Amino acid sequence: MNDVTTTRLDYLRHGQPIGGQRFRGNGIDDPLSGLGWRQMRETAAAIGSWQRVITSPMQRCAAFAEWLATQRGLPLEVIDDLREVGFGAWEGADRDQLKRERAEEYRAFYADPVGNRPAGAEPLDDLGQRVGGVFDDLGRRFRGENLLVVAHAGVIRATLGHVTRMPAANWYRVLVDNAAVTRFRIDGERALLIAHNWRPNIQENP
Repeated sequence: MNDVTTTRLDYLRHGQPIGGQRFRGNGIDDPLSGLGWRQMRETAAAIGSWQRVITSPMQRCAAFAEWLATQRGLPLEVIDDLREVGFGAWEGADRDQLKRERAEEYRAFYADPVGNRPAGAEPLDDLGQRVGGVFDDLGRRFRGENLLVVAHAGVIRATLGHVTRMPAANWYRVLVDNAAVTRFRIDGERALLIAHNWRPNIQENP
């Protein structure tokens, strides 16, 4: 008989924060907008059976995670290593303004996000190590459970890279929408990507 224990980890990106489209790393802690709250509630309402909520400490994740854990009577854990990647000199920068005023630098970043980091930005390999460590630790500590992990686009990209062994140079080729879910499963010792960038009313429930 197959006695492999399955662990499910649903990584939920935060909803839209206040302040529009700008680079928010771990130096910018904008709260969710009203739209952001609605986006996350809609996604969470479409998925059940979580047994535990894990969250980044940043308020655009933690405020919703605390609310949901209270609503559903679930244990909550805040993990500092789930904070977003640091963008250094780009923290808080408006995306459209960067495209206009620093176009060459902007293009260079997306062509090679490992080698062309903004000044003072966290290295992607460091991000990968810390969030990969969180993923492995959660799998060990909560074996057999269904977990909700509320996090950031960069964290989700790096976790996907950890599971699929995708090099960091390719992470920014992965789209991560606000309030979208990326689902991973651990079968025994094997981690798998099951679904990515899912939102209700767009695709079937994962």
